[in-house]
Order: sequence, then structure tokens, then C-alpha cells
Amino acid sequence: MRGVLGAAVWRWVVLGVQATMAAAALASLTACGNSPFPLGAEKENTLFYAFEERSPRYLDPVASYSNPESAFTMAIYEPLYGYHYLKRPYELEGKAAAKVVKPRYLDAAGHELPADAAAEHIAESVYDIPIRHGMRYAPHPAFAKDAQGQYLYHHMTRAQVGEKHSPWEFEHTDTREVEAEDFVYTLKRHATTRIEAPVFAVFAEYVLGLKDYAELIKKEDAKLLAGLPEDLQDKPFLDFRKWPLAGAQALDKYTLRVRLKGKYPQWNYWMALPFVAPLPWEADAFYSQPGMTENGLSLNQWPVGSGPFMMTTFERDRLHVMKRNPNYRADDFYPCEGQPEDKAAGLLDDCGKRLPFIDTLYVQMEKEKEGRKGKFRQGYLDMPEIERPEWGVDFRNDMEESDAVKQEYEARGFQFPLSTDITNWYVGFNMLDPVVGTGGTPEEVIKHRKLRQAVSIAIDWEEGYGRIFKHKGGVAAMGPIPPGVFGSHEGQPGFYNPVTHKLVDGKPVRRSIEDAKQLLAEAGYPGGRDAITGKPLVLNYDFQRVVTPEFKAENDWMVRQFAKLGIQLEIRATDFNQFQDKTLKGKHQLFWAGWLADYPDAENFLFLLYGPNAKSKTQGENTANYENPAFDKLFRELQSLDDGPRKQQVVDEIYKITQEDAPWSFGYIPWGGLAFQPWVHNGKPSILVRDMVRYYRVDPAMRAKLQAEWNHPIYWPLALLALLAVALAWVARRSFKARELATARGTTGEGAAPSLSTSSNPG
Repeated sequence: MRGVLGAAVWRWVVLGVQATMAAAALASLTACGNSPFPLGAEKENTLFYAFEERSPRYLDPVASYSNPESAFTMAIYEPLYGYHYLKRPYELEGKAAAKVVKPRYLDAAGHELPADAAAEHIAESVYDIPIRHGMRYAPHPAFAKDAQGQYLYHHMTRAQVGEKHSPWEFEHTDTREVEAEDFVYTLKRHATTRIEAPVFAVFAEYVLGLKDYAELIKKEDAKLLAGLPEDLQDKPFLDFRKWPLAGAQALDKYTLRVRLKGKYPQWNYWMALPFVAPLPWEADAFYSQPGMTENGLSLNQWPVGSGPFMMTTFERDRLHVMKRNPNYRADDFYPCEGQPEDKAAGLLDDCGKRLPFIDTLYVQMEKEKEGRKGKFRQGYLDMPEIERPEWGVDFRNDMEESDAVKQEYEARGFQFPLSTDITNWYVGFNMLDPVVGTGGTPEEVIKHRKLRQAVSIAIDWEEGYGRIFKHKGGVAAMGPIPPGVFGSHEGQPGFYNPVTHKLVDGKPVRRSIEDAKQLLAEAGYPGGRDAITGKPLVLNYDFQRVVTPEFKAENDWMVRQFAKLGIQLEIRATDFNQFQDKTLKGKHQLFWAGWLADYPDAENFLFLLYGPNAKSKTQGENTANYENPAFDKLFRELQSLDDGPRKQQVVDEIYKITQEDAPWSFGYIPWGGLAFQPWVHNGKPSILVRDMVRYYRVDPAMRAKLQAEWNHPIYWPLALLALLAVALAWVARRSFKARELATARGTTGEGAAPSLSTSSNPG
């Protein structure tokens, strides 16, 4: 009996202890708030922000060309040029290059021409670019050597690679100085057959010999792969050093020469992008070994650069951590000049200080927009995202809609700097598609064009992104070039798109839905049905985001725009990586897209419609696969023009062609703005400055203090559980005493309980 009693009481005691332990655990949690980051991380010199959807697909500088990826590549690599962080209009300055250079022009006989020579006389442009001395790559096993000077990790077998999934799992690392030859190597790699090279078509038109070089590399690569399985992941090292390229050479260790065909003023802008950042051949060779791709070891996960940061953690679709490059050059300083308003905004307070300020970039996946907003409001994100330019607009919109929210944001000192910048959003048509595309006969060309025009009228961008989705809205666009770029007329009085708008009292007004229905009928779809078969017209809309609640509202709105014409719109939403795969194969029909300028020139937007850049044919950035000989001819002329009257005339002619052909429904030009915590300094919105993290500074002490103030521990559950533990212990003690007393009485015969036995044994 005592054993049963002891077990029962023991269970009560255990429950009491468990409750107490739970209370203690809860106390620990509530004392720390609900920070999603490691304990004490808020006190470190770290910048915390989030990324949406999937991890970057490409971090190889030759392949990477998407906005989410640039937040990583521009922190890790250092291109030849960059933009002054504070000056507007944008001004180029040397980064890996010691200075920005002007080209020398040569005629067909090789004679030097004056700087103002006419483009038709220029056969070649020569850029001799001085490379900074003393630049070094981040530590990496690709550089490690033994005592005899032989590379330690360049001749490994699959077994030697083993289960390593990070460069930091190798015992030895090393570095070396950046040389002019490394820039040559990068330019040569654009001719590769092994990875996507999205700007190869552009570079091949100008870099001397690059087009022929690509044919050579194709043949040499075929020799390397002869007899090997087609699905082999780790292909033998394709060593571009073996074959010279006429348009790129190292004159000496610190001088890079680039030779271009004709005149191409925009080349300086390309040199401000990672496409021309230095890449060491050792890294390419290291990642070409057996077992590397299988283990996720490649330039796309573990880039090797000379920029201010390096990748130290790559947990796909969960977490990325970049640490300060200990070998980063010592001659990078915060600017001391800017716009007149920058001084008052505190943007010159760090004048002359060495960059970067931050030690660690901690980037965690956060799928839901509301989750990012919530963590920002709690102080757990220093900024919601680093590369998206609409967060400041979104938070300001919250303030306009609620006085309570406005008071909270102002009390907490959130910073929402706004600016207008060079970007646009639109819906595009795949011109290879048999329904909405160019068409195969003259009759189809006309009908399909009218279908695109009808859709372009029906999508009421003024309503959707001017009045409904104000958190990411802007002004309806009339053509492909946003304001702030020479040649654009956007926002100027009297300027409009005659296909989609008409002028009323001097202001553009969207044409009526009846006009759109008439065009649709002429296209062969009266009332949204095929005039021959009577079947409803169904179009597929490829949306390059996973449909979260906020995106669902936008897609529902888009469906209603097509419904006004009787057209059924099917939403085919994917993440960005899947969208890229689909467009490369030409399997898209209508698609949502946007472009954040790479450089401040009309060419950077118009090349999105240039025929030779077709996404599904040449892996370029012309996702619409638009091809018009008249457009292409004008575009080629534009590329050689400096800003001036003729360039404006060419842009105007291009506007007329694209408005009539309607390869895009031109969408809207968004307002731009960022969101920062009060402890983040030097935040200035910009589309073109993509290496912004090198300029940011955080105050960890202020962050820790305010996080604690904004997230007070909740103690009442602790008190409740403590009371429960006391009550359980009291019940257990009382029950134990009662049982002990009852047992004692039974033993002495006093008040003994009656027997429960039913035995009939007569004994």
C-alpha cells in the first residue's frame, strides 16, 4: 500500500516540479523578448535584415543579374567603377580602378582621333584602366599552397572533398593580390557555354573579338567533355587563360586594356557592375573538381571576391551571413561631399572614416511581408530588406491611414527617407507566343498587336497603383523609359501614349473600355471569345513571386482588369528562380516584371526590348522576346550617341514604335523609399548604388536599449505557473499526510476500513 501511495504522491511532486521548470523556462523567454536572433546578437556590430522567397540563384558575377542577388554580389565583389554614394545626378568614381578614364578613339587605320570625333569615323575605343595596388581577395582555400608553392586543393578526388559543404571546412586558406589579368579572366568568362551569361549579347557586340572567342570556347569545351557523361555535374576546368581575347588584355600587373568596336559611351557604366569585377582563376579551378557541385560548392553559393564582405554562412532558403573581408583594402573612406541637404540629414557625419563600418551582415529568410514589418516594428530588423525600394512608401502609407500607427512610428524614431529614382514596373507579352506574340502572317501581326493594345488600355494602372495599392504605387508610365534619364518625357506636360490615353484639358486620360473592346473585336475576340470557335479567350499570367496575401490582392485586381474585356486570366505564380527557368524556355505568355536601372542611360531600359537580347533565344534580358528591325536599328545608333539633339530624336522615334507595338503594358513608375531603425546611420535611397552596405553604420548599444524597451517581458504567465506549482505541492503534501494518518489508524485497529475480501474459504 505504501508503494502505491508513494507513486501517487511522487506523480504530484513531479507535476509540481515540471510546472516550476516550465515557469522558469517561460521566465527566461519573456526576459529575452521574442528575438529571432542569437542571444546577445543585438549588442554586436551586425546589420540584421531579411530576404524574401528563395536564396539567390546566381552569385557568380558573370551569371548574376537580378535585384535580390545584387545585394550579395555588390557586397562581395568590387567592380572597376562605382557611383558616388551621395551625389545626384549620379557620378562615377573609381573602385577597383584607381580612377575613371576616358577612352582613346582610333580610326580604321589605327590612327588616334580627337575626343569629339564623329561616331562613324571611330573604328575602335581603347580604355587603359589603372588598377589599385594592394587589393587582396578574401581568404579562401583556392589560394592555399604547400611549402613547395603547390596549390593544396587543386587536385582533389571526390573522396578528398568528402562531406565538406563550405570552404571554411578546409583546413587552410590564403589570399593573393588582385591583378589586371583577373579582370581579363572575367571578361573572357562571358563566352562560356556552361552557365547563363545574360549580358554576353551586349558585350559581344562591342568587346573586340568576343563573339569569335565564344565560338572558340565552344569548340574547346567540346574537346574537354568528349566521352564524358552529358549529365556530369563537375566538368573539367575550362581554363580561359589558354586563349587570348583581342578586346581584353593586361598591359602589366596593374593596367587593364579593354578595346571596343566603334564608340560605346555606356561602357563606363557597365564597368560599375560585377560583370567586370575581378575573378581569380584559382576559384574557377577549385570549384571545377569532382564532388564540388554535389556538395553545393560553387561560385553561386560561395563567391570569391575582393569587396568589403565575404560569405561565411549559406543555408539555402534560410540564412546567409556575410562577414567583413579581413583583407579588404585600407584606402576606402566615407565621402565628404554630397547634396546640400545631406549635411543636415547627418549624412556627412562620418566624413573620411574607413569603410565598411559593419562587421557582419545577418540575412534571414522571412516569407511573409507582415512578418518583416512586425519584426521591424519590434526592432529585430534594422531594415526590412536591403534591396527593395518601396518599404519607406509602405510604412508612410501606414502612418497616413492610422493616427495611432503614426504616433508609434514617430515615437520610435523610424526613418523613412524617400526619393524618386530610375525604375519601372510593367506587364510584358511574350512575342514568341502564338496568341499574344508577333504572329506568323501579316494578318496575324495586325490582330495580335490589337489584342496587346486592348489589354494595355484595360489595365488601369492609375487606379491600381495610384489609388488602391498606394503602399507600392506610383505614376502611370507612357513608355519604356522612366524620368531621370536623358530622352524621357515621362511626367512632362502634354506627353502621353496615344494608344492607351488621350489628352483632355492638357492631361492624359486613359481611353475607355469601349475603345479596348473595339480593338479586341478587331483582333478576333469579340466579347472575349474567339470569333471562329466561340471559345472564351484564356490568357496565362506568369507572376514571379509566391502569392502571399498582399500579392493575392494585386493578382485578383489584375484578373478583374482582363475580366472587363471578357478575357479569363489564369494566374501562374512561381518563385523567381522558377520564373527564370520558364522564360529561358519561352514557356511564358504574359508576365509581371520591373527594372531597377543599372546605369542612368536610356539604353539600360531599351536593351530590354532589343532583339539580339531575347531571353528565350540568347539568354539576354529581353524577356518579351520582342524583335522589330526598325527598333533594333535605332537602338544600335543610340548606343554610340552622347546626350544631345540626335539622341533625343532617336529616343522619340523608339517611343512611337514601342507604343504602337505594345510589347509591354507600360505599367507605372514607382515612388521609392527605404526604412531604417533610428540606430542605423547613413541611409540614403538609391537605385544605382548597390554597394550601400559598405556605407551603413549601426549603434549596437542603442539597438539593445530600445529593443528591451519595445519588447517588455510578460511576467503574468510566470506568476500563474508559480502559483500552480505551489498549489500542486500543497495538494501533494496534504494528500500524503491524510494517507499516512489513515494507514496509521488501520494498523492499530482504530477506525480500520472494512475488508474488501470476498473469499469463501472456510478455513
